[in-house]
Amino acid sequence: MRGWHGLDDVPEDWGRSVITIGVFDGVHRGHQEMVARAVAMAADRGLPSVVVTFDPHPEEVVRPGTHPPRLTTARHRTELLTALGVDAVCVLPFTLEFSQMTPDEFVQTVLVDRLHAAGVVVGENFRFGHNASGDIETLRTLGEKYDFVADGVPLVSDGETISSTRIREQIAAGDMEAVTQTLGRPHRVEGVVVRGYQRGRQLGFPTANLESPEFTAIPADGVYAGWLQGVSTGNLPAVYGGERWPAAISVGTNPTFEGVPRTVEAYALDRDDLDLYGAHVAVDFGPRLRGNTRFDSIDALVEQIHADVEKVRRLTG
Repeated sequence: MRGWHGLDDVPEDWGRSVITIGVFDGVHRGHQEMVARAVAMAADRGLPSVVVTFDPHPEEVVRPGTHPPRLTTARHRTELLTALGVDAVCVLPFTLEFSQMTPDEFVQTVLVDRLHAAGVVVGENFRFGHNASGDIETLRTLGEKYDFVADGVPLVSDGETISSTRIREQIAAGDMEAVTQTLGRPHRVEGVVVRGYQRGRQLGFPTANLESPEFTAIPADGVYAGWLQGVSTGNLPAVYGGERWPAAISVGTNPTFEGVPRTVEAYALDRDDLDLYGAHVAVDFGPRLRGNTRFDSIDALVEQIHADVEKVRRLTG
């Protein structure tokens, strides 16, 4: 699989291809259907398939301060798209200048001159060009002008309309079972492990305290079952070879202790020997076990943690 950051990375001798375009935040089941359509069209024509996506999120550039909570990092999004069988992923830096292209300029610059589109697959609600003035009918008209076919795909899976906005709402509500169903996999939060207050270690449950990128979609406060693992970034390999551990995950301010900022912490079951400080890790969220509770004593808190751990063991075993 080829990965390009910007159009200048596309090889000069790149031939015709079938392209699918979108932000693809979350790479949910609707996105997966759309990419599958592009991959199938490319196979029918004997051409490579290319995903064109954007970073940062266009909303942050067009309307600063309105960036929606991010479902996937750019790196993880590329991994997920690659796993769907595309031949190349082209991440376009989304700038204010880029946003001011007319639909015709976008098509000619991105799809025709550099990627030599023979076919283009988008969501049927796709908008593009300055002030989102282009839609699927615009794309079809420009396809006639520039010799490519355009196909609009409803973002539907098993009869259900799927949107990244709806998934963000489910995450904010802590409904991770619905999120897993809609994404087709658990929601992932990534970050670097930083030193916290080390209260979990003092209680016998050492946790990895994540410092996540800005705009990350964090589930509602509470305790969750899930998994913890190291992930590779750039040239750095995943810590512990990317081993994946069942984990009890806590999101929130830990109301038993005063003055703690909101955190995401994960305890890898039965592992008190892990050295994760400074490592890039991922937490995959399973079902929510309970909300956050203020306990009257440390003993009561420890008793509840033991009960949480046993629930996690059953759910992830």
